[in-house]
Amino acid sequence: MAKGAIIVGAGPVGLMLAGELRLGGVDVAVYDRLPAPSGESRGVGFTRRAAEVFDQRGLLARFGDVEWAQGHFGGVRIDFSKLDDNHFSVRGVPQFRTEEILEDWLRELGVAVHRNHEVTGFTETEDGVVVSFEGPDGPGEEEAQYLVGCDGARSVIRKTAGIDFPGWDATRGMYMADLVGAGVRQRPIGEQVPGGMVMAFNLENGVDRIVIHDEKLRPHEDKSQLTFQVVADAWQTMTGESLHHAEVRWISSFTDTTRQASEYRKGRVFLVGDATHIHMPAGAQGMSVGVQDAVNLGWKLAAAINGWAPDGLLDTFQSERHPVGEQLMRNTRAQTRLYLTGDEMEPLRAVMRELVESPDVARHLAGQVSGLDVRYEVGASGHPLLGLRLSPDREVELADGGRLRVAELLHTARGVLITNGDSAEAAELAEGWSDRVDVVTGSWVPSDVPSGSGEDPEAVLVRPDGHVVWAAPDGGKLRDALERWFGTAR
Repeated sequence: MAKGAIIVGAGPVGLMLAGELRLGGVDVAVYDRLPAPSGESRGVGFTRRAAEVFDQRGLLARFGDVEWAQGHFGGVRIDFSKLDDNHFSVRGVPQFRTEEILEDWLRELGVAVHRNHEVTGFTETEDGVVVSFEGPDGPGEEEAQYLVGCDGARSVIRKTAGIDFPGWDATRGMYMADLVGAGVRQRPIGEQVPGGMVMAFNLENGVDRIVIHDEKLRPHEDKSQLTFQVVADAWQTMTGESLHHAEVRWISSFTDTTRQASEYRKGRVFLVGDATHIHMPAGAQGMSVGVQDAVNLGWKLAAAINGWAPDGLLDTFQSERHPVGEQLMRNTRAQTRLYLTGDEMEPLRAVMRELVESPDVARHLAGQVSGLDVRYEVGASGHPLLGLRLSPDREVELADGGRLRVAELLHTARGVLITNGDSAEAAELAEGWSDRVDVVTGSWVPSDVPSGSGEDPEAVLVRPDGHVVWAAPDGGKLRDALERWFGTAR
């Protein structure tokens, strides 16, 4: 029998999506061309919303004690402590550590990751997709109902599907290196220097990451030809400090190339993560938005494979996540110019520093980077929570006196209807969807965590990805929301 889904790419996004599908009861496999994880880490943290997503699946605790970091927009500091919601991001977690945690999770869930299997193409059939690959034992094929490309900026799946990848070519470049024993002065959000910008921060266990932007620099197209001598010379030229004595763990280069796939879905083929959007790193957004893409798609694709997805549910992946990608392109391009342009940009930086003193401006910019400002169109209106995420830190007190956080209620990747004792009618109605939606009866624990609406809702229906699709009072009809997002009752 064909698998429910095949995922190409075992980075954080592909691994997260595989876990989401498995929680949804789907038989899923992951293919990756590398024989083993690379151990490299372009990303070294994740945004607040990505942290919440991990928390919703019980994964955040596996990262141990993490460093919560203040933020900035293009080098202009934003004081998160003055904002109502918690926008603090996680810093200092290398991408390979995130991959280790997610792969351990998949192992527990019984999901196979097929390494040293390079997918070379696919053929779409009437009721599935046949995937071709080169593996350790030679060429092979496997069939699945759906195929998802999480295979990065040079995505084979995107190219084979014929999906356009328009955008902007590189105008500038940067060097990056992870060093031991560098003894470098810390510059965690970057520092303007004559001719460019330099950044340095502790990654983990005495490893420092440095980033260099020289206005004249054009990174090596062939990164295998890039040497540490070149990177260290550039650092010394720009700062007067020598790093030549340091031990090198990893070096790389990147540009501000910015592109977004025109379609996130084509028939039975989907694209997620860097296969859909690439940009200059800014605020740990790239992997974080990809993880949110995965959690948006996972439960919907599982619903389609399990046969209960309502009409049009899969199409909402494009309608909900493509605009988020567009905003990502816009804000990273804006940050790149603000951050990396020379002295001629200083008057605008000064104006921005004044503007972010306004709570409304700070909240707007912080929300874009943290991911907390994402609101989906959910087919109803009348309640301010509709379309937003429900804060995973809110607590519900149950009838037996126990307490559960919203994040804990979402560990199973099912929908959740949270009601109070006066909402028995809502709870009774939702019984028709009990194979897809959990009903939790209790009362909200008083909290400083913002509800998003000024006061707590009487009842609220939350999708598996944590977004609100119905709330009482004045949030529309519960039956309409259940049918729109969770299909026909049993």
